[in-house]
Amino acid sequence: MKITADTSILVRAITGDEPRQAARAQSELANAEAVAVPLPVLCELVWVLSQGYGIPTTDIADAVRRLIHGATVSIDKAAAEAGLMHLEAGGDFADGVIAYEGRRLGAAIFVSFDKKAVTLLEKRGFLARLA
Repeated sequence: MKITADTSILVRAITGDEPRQAARAQSELANAEAVAVPLPVLCELVWVLSQGYGIPTTDIADAVRRLIHGATVSIDKAAAEAGLMHLEAGGDFADGVIAYEGRRLGAAIFVSFDKKAVTLLEKRGFLARLA
């Protein structure tokens, strides 16, 4: 069966904090013919692991990379990698995904009230400005 993985499934599979749910989540993922992971789910996953569980950025990046390179996983890998680059530069994963998606959709510049996001994007050579 082809499934779409919700954030809660991925969180349980990765953290194992609720043993019964973790086992079910891991089984769902392992037995699926294909696993679709929408970008909002990936953004939520990174936020929950970071803010809710206090997992270090390097461990989150490793978990996300294992996920996106899974044989049965279907995901926008380029957008996920853009998010990871931003995360590993000290920023928010979602900001990296948003900036990537904006460029893909034809935007020339990232505009935000988030000074940190703008600064990090500019350091990486992207057009960005504070609103």
